[in-house]
Amino acid sequence: ELVETEGRPRLRGWLDKLLTENLLEAAVVYGYFPCVSKGDDLVLLHEDGTERTRFTFPRQRRGRRLCLSDFFRPEESGERDVVGLQVVTVGSKIGAATAELFEANSYRDYLELHGLSVQLAEALAEYWHARVRAELGFAGEDPDSVEAMFDLKYRGARFSLGYGACPDLEDRAKISDLLEPERIGVK
Repeated sequence: ELVETEGRPRLRGWLDKLLTENLLEAAVVYGYFPCVSKGDDLVLLHEDGTERTRFTFPRQRRGRRLCLSDFFRPEESGERDVVGLQVVTVGSKIGAATAELFEANSYRDYLELHGLSVQLAEALAEYWHARVRAELGFAGEDPDSVEAMFDLKYRGARFSLGYGACPDLEDRAKISDLLEPERIGVK
């Protein structure tokens, strides 16, 4: 009942505000890069096959002891693979609006708008991830259930820096060098 009487109307109000005040500046920058795996490393290559940059991923401590590089063609296969990278943003206007709410001690509004902006950024990342899988030709392999998607039972999973599979936040600089996200206002 609370969702219907208070939650949905407040969400609708925030969505209307995003539109009427032009607060949402959603943008994406992405690219595909040739790569090979080498042990725990994913090596991104220049077109001539020389190393462009590399990412090192931790191995699981138990079970199959996998790491992200295990899901790419190994260097010794003689074949290249491809990795897709993306940066998404909902823009700086929402950040400015949430900062104003915080400064005005409007904490409920601040938390709601901040939470909405985070969820919109996540939705944009997932939407674009579906597009990337379609461009790579395997979106048709997606499972039918949401639960199977959550269990990563599909090809071309999306991982974010800072989580267990790729915890090194300093890798953001490498991605920034590759994608130049300042083109969409991300610094």
